[in-house]
Amino acid sequence: MRQDLHSLVVTTRGKGLVPIDRPVLDWVRQSGIGTGLLTLWCRHTSASLTVQENADPTVREDIERYFETLVPEQPGRYIHEDDGPDDMPAHLRAMLTNTQLSIPVADGRPVMGTWQGLYLFEHRARAHRREIVLHLIGE
Repeated sequence: MRQDLHSLVVTTRGKGLVPIDRPVLDWVRQSGIGTGLLTLWCRHTSASLTVQENADPTVREDIERYFETLVPEQPGRYIHEDDGPDDMPAHLRAMLTNTQLSIPVADGRPVMGTWQGLYLFEHRARAHRREIVLHLIGE
């Protein structure tokens, strides 16, 4: 049994779903671990991780619009506005999604469906550098 740890930095342009498949798949392949469990951990309280359809970009647009409606940015609505009107909504959106994912690995690749992609979901309006910790255990 082996394990490997890696930190992936993702630069965002502001709100939205940022594909992270390629760097994750590349790192898993380079690890040399063929069978195991991959854990992804987002080290932030205003961004999250998700597995979502990767074929039709309108799915991402609909998800982003849905979260704008579900957790709106309205001045005066939230007590916590220290870092601007998108601050508390970003925390709520991260709480409603995932900051951690676990994905089985087989034949040196994360086991994912045909149309599934890995995404960092940025919830803040301005650009950020986000860190995702990848942990792979297996053989």
